[in-house]
Amino acid sequence: MLQPHIQCEKASKMVLLPGDPDRVNRVAQFLEDPKLVANNREFRTMTGMYKGMEVTVTSTGISGVSAVIALEELIECGGEYFIRIGSAGAVQSHIKLGDLILPMGAVREDGASAMYVEHRYPAVADFEILSALKEKAEELGYTHHIGVTRSHDSFYIDEEQEKMAYWNKKNVLGSDMETASLFVVGKLRDVKVGSVLNNVVLYSNDLKEGVNDYVNEPKQAQLGEEREIHLALEALLAIHKKSVGNRV
Repeated sequence: MLQPHIQCEKASKMVLLPGDPDRVNRVAQFLEDPKLVANNREFRTMTGMYKGMEVTVTSTGISGVSAVIALEELIECGGEYFIRIGSAGAVQSHIKLGDLILPMGAVREDGASAMYVEHRYPAVADFEILSALKEKAEELGYTHHIGVTRSHDSFYIDEEQEKMAYWNKKNVLGSDMETASLFVVGKLRDVKVGSVLNNVVLYSNDLKEGVNDYVNEPKQAQLGEEREIHLALEALLAIHKKSVGNRV
């Protein structure tokens, strides 16, 4: 059945979820025979092959609201394993531009997950995916940090600096806008969801200024994006190989 927002009928078992539609095009550079499947609103979908494994890539736009629309519809299309490949702002000073953050759980300051279940329900990564991401990050030598992140709904609240200082003291690693929603809905729908976040803003920098730096001086952030794409694909491939091996 054609899904109303992503405009797809079929998805691969293995799925990458970038936020930015243009990142779908950059993922395509890692794939063999990439094909554009649909392009509607913020949702751009492409399918291709990575070392013999079929992969679907769908952009989710900004915030958990649109991310879970994509997730729900991709599940209907056959998706089972999902890795968000997104951007984050650091909440700790030791995290550098281009470092990768692997959330094992996320603070639920988003609105989307609250529409599904009360906030006492945790937002946690799938263990199989997180383990594969950790193993591959170590194998590839990519600088990474594993811990708790925070997902929120606005860049421009008046108390942004105070919020960051608060979560810094709680050892939160970074902030994004989608991970918590995807973790919660993934668990509720019994699919596997993980997340890799490329740090694009240093802690204590002005957020707007930091995002502008990401756009205008993108060398380290671009390297981080390339690494998060490669890492996510390699993690899914490891899971795929294990699954195929178990069936032989």
